[in-house]
Amino acid sequence: MRKYAVISLQNTNKVLFSQVNQSSAQTMRRNLANTEGLLSWITTPSFITDGSLPIVSDIMDHEEALALMATPEWSPPEPE
Repeated sequence: MRKYAVISLQNTNKVLFSQVNQSSAQTMRRNLANTEGLLSWITTPSFITDGSLPIVSDIMDHEEALALMATPEWSPPEPE
């Protein structure tokens, strides 16, 4: 089952992209302020288990990540 976590974009240098579903910092989903990014994985990355990469959020499942992506911080408002 895929898991998700939000990280500060200032910490992307600590991500081993070979261990997550994103190929680089440029392919991460980012919040509108461009300060945080979403990582996803199937097998928990070593930098998560050993705590070397601080995460901004709790580890989420797919539904929780979708709910986060629907918030005003992550998605622009729908045009009226």
